[in-house]
Amino acid sequence: MDSKAAALAYMDAAQKITDAIRATQMDKIEAAAQVCADSIGQGGLAHLFGTGHSRIPVEEIFPRHGSFPGFHPIIDLSLTFHTQVVGANGQRQAMLIEKMEGLGEAILRNFVFRTYDCFLIFSNSGVNNVIMEVALGAKARGMKVISVVSMEHCLATAARHKSGLRLPDVSDITIDNCTPSGDALVKLDGLDYPVGPGSTIGYALIVNALKVAVAQKLTAMGQPPLVLTSGVLIGSEESATLFERTYDDYRERVKKVYGG
Repeated sequence: MDSKAAALAYMDAAQKITDAIRATQMDKIEAAAQVCADSIGQGGLAHLFGTGHSRIPVEEIFPRHGSFPGFHPIIDLSLTFHTQVVGANGQRQAMLIEKMEGLGEAILRNFVFRTYDCFLIFSNSGVNNVIMEVALGAKARGMKVISVVSMEHCLATAARHKSGLRLPDVSDITIDNCTPSGDALVKLDGLDYPVGPGSTIGYALIVNALKVAVAQKLTAMGQPPLVLTSGVLIGSEESATLFERTYDDYRERVKKVYGG
């Protein structure tokens, strides 16, 4: 296999993830979209949380072009700041911290939640303590929990939380990102380990499909969202005005979460 064939092998594997999500997860995505639309439509929030590289889908939902207020990203840099790799704020520390007991609840105590909010949690493995504590804490506060995991990877990984539970065990809705266990997709001759992670493909597809479905539901409810839109589409002046309106809308939605 040459390098071009290797790259195409990754694309083929990524397409399999896309096809699997389309074939098996649409009912789950539809159910999750209804939960999010119900929360946002009541003036609540769909909170978002992920650690490690599972911060990527959190940022993919909001804020970026084609997204809208109602989603509330929660990212803790101690768990997600990966570009240092070694040294201060290095990967070793982050991987250790996400296994700590008590940190998930400490994160949640910084916010004010309402029972008509909902919580989306992203974790490819679905087993680390911080993720489990956030999920259990959200449930204890009366919120519905939606998780996005690799079911194959999750079930192949030993539970780490003292309850013996994994993230799908405590979620109201679990969406499978359809990535194989181990995440990496391509095996190459002469290389002992597979390369090319796939969870980002699954995450991005799921969260954008979810986002579009939520927008449709809110619009049908008579609450069309303010969508961050590029000046290429609507002109720079209108785009800038829309950005300000969108950020103002977001500020109004989240200020109660911070005790405002």
